[in-house]
Amino acid sequence: QVYLVDSGGGSVQAGGSLRLSCEFSGFTYWMAWFRQAPGKEREGVAALHILGGSTIYADSVKGRFTISRDNVKNTVDLQMNSLEPDDTAMYYCAAGGALGISRVLARDSYKYWGQGTQVTVSS
Repeated sequence: QVYLVDSGGGSVQAGGSLRLSCEFSGFTYWMAWFRQAPGKEREGVAALHILGGSTIYADSVKGRFTISRDNVKNTVDLQMNSLEPDDTAMYYCAAGGALGISRVLARDSYKYWGQGTQVTVSS
């Protein structure tokens, strides 16, 4: 069993930054951040292999978002820079088992989910 609590959302103007945090307990291989905007499918934006440290990013956030682990706080964080209005969404952290690289940003690869935290970017 894996428990996830995500936090850190808020409202920011375009070009600003936010840092999301996902506190987790239990064993997992991959941790990821997804987002879902109103009327859209939930999409994966970044993933981190907990043991190996490999990271995967969606093209839409490459160079702007960074996923990392804080071993002291036992969190997986998402640093979001140069935010754009299109980044507005509910953000969810997720935990999953062993996955092939092609599956790490797929929604159905993850069994455990946080409750979500809202990010709003105004123009």
